[in-house]
Amino acid sequence: MRLDLFLKTSRLVKRRGQAKALCDAGRVRIDGLLAKATRQVRVGNRITLDLHRRQLVVEVQQVQPAVGGRARPETLFRVVSERKAHRGMIKEGGEKSDADLYG
Repeated sequence: MRLDLFLKTSRLVKRRGQAKALCDAGRVRIDGLLAKATRQVRVGNRITLDLHRRQLVVEVQQVQPAVGGRARPETLFRVVSERKAHRGMIKEGGEKSDADLYG
């Protein structure tokens, strides 16, 4: 499953376009490496999201919906860590501002 679709299906972000914008801005990593929206997600991957004023690390538990229906979003991942961050820690160099991503 593509990263942008996984982020939307798991409800870590609201829209697929928002997931793509986060990836394009360099705010999503899989197993420590910058990830594009088209990257394939596999069970066991650790996804790090640098969101507005917080950093979230999740481990992928499931990528395919259960047979015969949709998987519940909370079964797709488990939260490894979550920490609040100040803007300076998340942003680097010429990245897009939060207003560009969410506004």
